[in-house]
Amino acid sequence: MTSDTPKGDRIAKVIARAGHASRRDAEKLILAGQVSVNGRVIDSPALNVTAGDKIIVNGTPLAEAEPTRLWLYHKPTGLVTTARDEQGRATIFENLPEDLPRVMSVGRLDLNSEGLLLLTNDGEIKRKLELPSTGWLRRYRVRIKGAPKDDDLNPLRKGIDVEGTKYQPMQVTLDRQQGANAWLTVGLREGKNREIRRAMEAIGLTVNRLIRISYGPFQLGDLASGAVEEVRRKVLRDQLGLESPPPAKPKAARHASRSRKRR
Repeated sequence: MTSDTPKGDRIAKVIARAGHASRRDAEKLILAGQVSVNGRVIDSPALNVTAGDKIIVNGTPLAEAEPTRLWLYHKPTGLVTTARDEQGRATIFENLPEDLPRVMSVGRLDLNSEGLLLLTNDGEIKRKLELPSTGWLRRYRVRIKGAPKDDDLNPLRKGIDVEGTKYQPMQVTLDRQQGANAWLTVGLREGKNREIRRAMEAIGLTVNRLIRISYGPFQLGDLASGAVEEVRRKVLRDQLGLESPPPAKPKAARHASRSRKRR
């Protein structure tokens, strides 16, 4: 009995796997008529392709998929997590090491937030790690203005609705008071836009510093602000079920960030 399932993988997945774009952005490119397969422009992502198909994206042949790689990046404040910014603000991609390949961020940290940001060359891994169903806990050190009592934080632990947006229960620990500010540790599994800041504001607290210290099993540790560290192959295998061959040319594990234009 023969199978009716087309051979290969969906084209958006292949484009994402090659590190050209996320799957969602790849679908947008297809719908915009910027992708051709074997000389024919396609207008639907409902197409499976194989290694024998010739794929052109924006006039450039799609490169073969590189081995999946993942980096830890200590994002400083004052940078936006986008490829380009309409307001002309500096982006993280302008401040990454020159020898880093084209990468995408796993989720975002806003302009005034700092700490751990994952970077990858694989659009499929980016998508997988961003999905709420992945269930990875993201932990933050949060400094707030004032002297809250532990009970004041209970609405966050139960889940809170802010102007129609429902935030799932957070793990919140009141760590210590430091002058006019208090330090908290906050854990969440969703990571909606400005979730911690908005939820804190809803209970009358103002965040004046926010540092992401972990994303699932990956830890910020002592990684310096602006520095990048590649995740080892063994960790990729253990945590993501991936086996990635080593880079062709060995490089230092850590890189000091320096300003440059990447886009």
